[in-house]
Amino acid sequence: MRVEDFITDHNGRTGSIMQVLHNALASIPGATYKMRYKLTFYYRKSWICYLNPLKNGDVEFAFTRGNELANENGLLTSKGRKQVYSVELTSTQDINEEVMSIIQEALLLDDTVPYASKRSK
Repeated sequence: MRVEDFITDHNGRTGSIMQVLHNALASIPGATYKMRYKLTFYYRKSWICYLNPLKNGDVEFAFTRGNELANENGLLTSKGRKQVYSVELTSTQDINEEVMSIIQEALLLDDTVPYASKRSK
């Protein structure tokens, strides 16, 4: 399935939230996106973030290296995960300056600190 089809398949606020985020992320120079694990992932040098539509109509906007982000505004939560941190968005109005600054910080992290897998071998 194509990312665009995945987003279009979601109606209402879920689809609207995903479309706004997709447009913002797809316009980033050097960014690519593809379906992985039935979710939309965005990359540059490594995985940056993904969109997870939730059953209640919200969208979980997750950052794969969230544990390395400053999270100064406290928007990101771990939900018990060690590495991935996310924010649940309930409407397109939730995509504000704070969310956009998290995206910028994640991009800066991707550009400056090489990703090192924490998996045991």
